[in-house]
Amino acid sequence: MDKQDPLKKLSDYLALDMDLCNRVITDRMQSSVELVSKLASHLIVAGGKRLRPLLTLAAARLCGYDPEKDVSPRHVRLAACIEFLHTATLLHDDVVDESELRRGSASANVAFGNSASVLVGDFLFSRAFQIMTEDGSLDVMRIISQASATIAEGEILQMTTQNDLSTSIARYYEVIHGKTAALFAASCRVGAVVAERPSREELALECYGLNLGMAFQLVDDALDYSANQKQLGKTVGDDFREGKITYPILVAYAQATEKEKAFWQRVIEQEEQNKEDLASALELIHHYKALEATLNEAKKFALKACQALECFPTSTLKSLLEEIANYTVYRHF
Repeated sequence: MDKQDPLKKLSDYLALDMDLCNRVITDRMQSSVELVSKLASHLIVAGGKRLRPLLTLAAARLCGYDPEKDVSPRHVRLAACIEFLHTATLLHDDVVDESELRRGSASANVAFGNSASVLVGDFLFSRAFQIMTEDGSLDVMRIISQASATIAEGEILQMTTQNDLSTSIARYYEVIHGKTAALFAASCRVGAVVAERPSREELALECYGLNLGMAFQLVDDALDYSANQKQLGKTVGDDFREGKITYPILVAYAQATEKEKAFWQRVIEQEEQNKEDLASALELIHHYKALEATLNEAKKFALKACQALECFPTSTLKSLLEEIANYTVYRHF
């Protein structure tokens, strides 16, 4: 299987919906304040995989939503809402992490400064909630607002575990559930809501999105120690330099000798790093097969994502969503 094929196939399958969604995004990111539109377009127009809005569109279609009954299709507007929410978190994250690259280009905080990035992130959050309010569904507002709060909690929890090698696997999973999986879950669930499907289908799609998001973040954490910068679109080794506690680090540290534990404590907990330390960390991660262990965990979540779709009849779209779950584990960016 072409490992990039499933995402392209899903994009092609939903091309008309995604084109409408991109028009909503372009229209709603405009502002009378020039810097707002300029900075927002820097990140949004740059593209990215658009996976989260694609999931909203796919979930709605899987549940039989008929856009012809709405003058302004709800699934399209809510997909744009999800993308605004996601983009806002990226702007804030890059400031917190002092990132220099995003999607292969200079991050917004580097191009425009931290203050502008934070404030435009706030603008995009506001736009997302405007779209939600216009939709008028209390269920949609509940799902997305809860996801927004959970994302913030996840980022804060990550900050509290940073540089702390005593962090448990369970706590690490709490972090990635909050910072990544919660929005995947919400993206999928609102698709069932707009289709007015039974709660069983809502929960099934939420479960699919949650497990897909967990797998996605596990692979992201592995890629920080395995991909090249051009593939990844951001600086390789950022997690290491920032002292983030991720699955590969936890696996390698758990098996380390006393001497190796002292190394990890110096570079992660004491933040004393030199230019050779990343290479040393990579050696230990490969020695203890920490990346393989991380991908094996991702596979378990991908399998759970596929199993969550069993209540839906066989269809092209269902097959594409299953392929997306499996593709997530083998992607290179």
